[in-house]
Order: sequence, then C-alpha cells, then structure tokens
Amino acid sequence: MKTAIEINHLSYAFSSRSVLQNISFSVKEGDFFIILGPNGSGKTTLLRSIAGILRPPKGQVKILGRQFSSFKRKELAQSIAYVPQGLPVDFPFTVAELVLMGRAPYHSSLGIEKKNDFEIAAQAMRFTEVEHLASRKLDQLSGGEQQRVYIARAICQESPILLLDEPTASLDLAHQGRIMDLMERLKAEKGITVVMVSHDINLAAMYGDQLLLLRDGEIVSTGLPDEILNFKTLEKTYDCKLLVDKSPLGDIPRITVVPDKFLK
Repeated sequence: MKTAIEINHLSYAFSSRSVLQNISFSVKEGDFFIILGPNGSGKTTLLRSIAGILRPPKGQVKILGRQFSSFKRKELAQSIAYVPQGLPVDFPFTVAELVLMGRAPYHSSLGIEKKNDFEIAAQAMRFTEVEHLASRKLDQLSGGEQQRVYIARAICQESPILLLDEPTASLDLAHQGRIMDLMERLKAEKGITVVMVSHDINLAAMYGDQLLLLRDGEIVSTGLPDEILNFKTLEKTYDCKLLVDKSPLGDIPRITVVPDKFLK
C-alpha cells in the first residue's frame, strides 16, 4: 500500500516554547489515522503542519510522495481538505452555497462554477445526508448538522486526504457515532485517507486503523489500537488512573478513567 503522508523529524516552536519535537511517522493511503493525546500535547499543531497552514522550520513533510515545497497552492488544496476546530456559523450563505465553495481549487481566475461543480456539490451533500438542508443557513442547524456540512464542503474538494480537528467535540453520542460512521464510509467507499485529531480514546479504539499518541510534543507510541491502548502506555501519556479491558462489542480495548472518589 502506498504512503499518503510521510513526516520526518518534524519540530516546531512558538517563540521559545517547543510544541513538536522530532516527530516522524507515516500514514498509508486509505487508512483512518487518529491522533490522540492530552491537552497541550501538540495535536492541532501537528495537523496544521500537515495541512500546510504552519511551516515548521525543521523536518520534512511529504504528501503523496511529493515534498511539500513542490506543491502550488491550488495543487495542495486539490490534495488535502482540512476541517479545523471552532468553525464559524455566522456566514450569510446557505448550506448549498457553502458546500459549493469546496470547488474553489478547480476554478479559473474568474471563479465561475460549471455544471460539474454543482453536480459534485450535490453528491457531497447526499453523501453526508445534508441535502435536505441545502436552502438553510448554517446558524439554523444543530452542531452535528453543521459539522456534516463542513465535511460535505471538504468532500466537494475531491481531495484524496481529509484532515479533521476534533470533529466530534461537543456533539452528543448519536452525532458522534454518525460522524465516525461517515469517516468510515469515506474510507471504504471513496478510498479517502482520513487523519483526525480526537480526545475520545474509545471512539479511536473502535474506528482507527492506526493511532498515534502524543505527549508534550513527542510521540509516545504509534500502531494498532490493541497494540498501544494498554494500561502502561495510557497511564504514561495521560498521567491518571484508568482501567483497560475488552469492549463488549468485540476484541477492542475499552478505557475507563478512574476518578479519585473510587480510589478511597
């Protein structure tokens, strides 16, 4: 299987504070790759570095076998779609208009949409099940619906790599499951490589093909869920008491945080 993303010895610092230190890993094409770690571990900085929003002074990023520096701006947008945290919802656009913006990397300098652009946008809305919301404004939607709209816009880019920063944060359990199932469908039906930052270890255990654990800007471990989601590794990463057993859904690790009240 080919490599979609290759990171070699990446380091990044804000002023004098080191955020990422000597990060190296790769992501295979078609994998669902999930980045985990406590707050302040560097997850978002790493994802923004892969997206090209940040340009670390040390290290190397390759996308689809090419050096980052070889991509023109439109080429990069045609290769990577990025859905960040805290997306704005006060746009004066309808859902259909917002999703169609995903076609921008393919427009000429005049920015005029073609018939094919509208067809691809409609397909993206159907795939994410937001087609019935096409005429509504974003601030009229629930959090789960808003997230699916932004994912539809990313799908509309037709990029082989999709990056998402905590897409299930602040969503209820049902919407978390729908978003994760949607990522699984993108991987299975469209062959898209999905790289996601998450705080939810149990969702990562159920869906991730490969996981990466970060702490203080360094890689603690990377590998299959059942290889790295163990008591020793997780306690080292999160510095808290927890239990690791098998999920009732199958041969999947299940993690339970143990609050102090149960340790007395």
